[in-house]
Amino acid sequence: MLIDTHCHLDFPEYDQDRDQVVERAKDSGVGVIINIGSSLKGSAGSVELAEKYKNIYAVVGVHPHEAAQAPEDTAKTIKGLARNKKVVAIGEIGLDYFKNFSPVDKQRDLFRKLAAAAKELKLPVVLHSRSADEDTIKIIKEFMPLPAVVHCFSGDENFLRSCLDLGFLVSFTCNITYKKAQNLREIARICPIDRMMLETDAPYLSPEGFRGKRNEPFQVKLLAEYIAQIRGISFAEIADATTNNARKFFCLE
Repeated sequence: MLIDTHCHLDFPEYDQDRDQVVERAKDSGVGVIINIGSSLKGSAGSVELAEKYKNIYAVVGVHPHEAAQAPEDTAKTIKGLARNKKVVAIGEIGLDYFKNFSPVDKQRDLFRKLAAAAKELKLPVVLHSRSADEDTIKIIKEFMPLPAVVHCFSGDENFLRSCLDLGFLVSFTCNITYKKAQNLREIARICPIDRMMLETDAPYLSPEGFRGKRNEPFQVKLLAEYIAQIRGISFAEIADATTNNARKFFCLE
């Protein structure tokens, strides 16, 4: 069995065929889907999906892109949503200096507030870090110990070592299949298998050969096959390891 540890099925891209998307994932051996909130509306939608589908669990949070628009009581709202029994983490939260859709100070402030909420609730965090690795590590250290996974890992080996030293997991997406992603492939090759998870980040980051099309959770199988090939191990080994890692991290039944 596989677990897609990060996707956004609450997005409107799935409004016309969401049931079929979930079924396609099941048919491909994806037994569990972790749906990630990226805004207050999206987090509420993530909880609704988790309540509707037995095999979907919710993560609630606000993406750094939304920091400038986040109300003062955002952390309070997220904590309220997180009390649902199918909410398994806070996220995605963090920093994005690549696009800077929100001012850096707003991003950092929201990051701290939501990391504090996760620590209070004793929930792990799903981290977004893009072109902000140094500040991401600096801020999250303020709340340690705190279980965390860096989703859609895009950093270098130094950032990987920093994450591993803090006990974090790292999650890889189908972007490692892209022709220019040799550096990411090397990171996926050397990352300890007991600290790795898999995700699609659907509807984004469809694998090579499907770029420009909507991504779906079933594609996590292709990702597992690809990483197994990179590492020179069997598909079963990568599937078993990443599934066990996700079950432990999210405290799944």
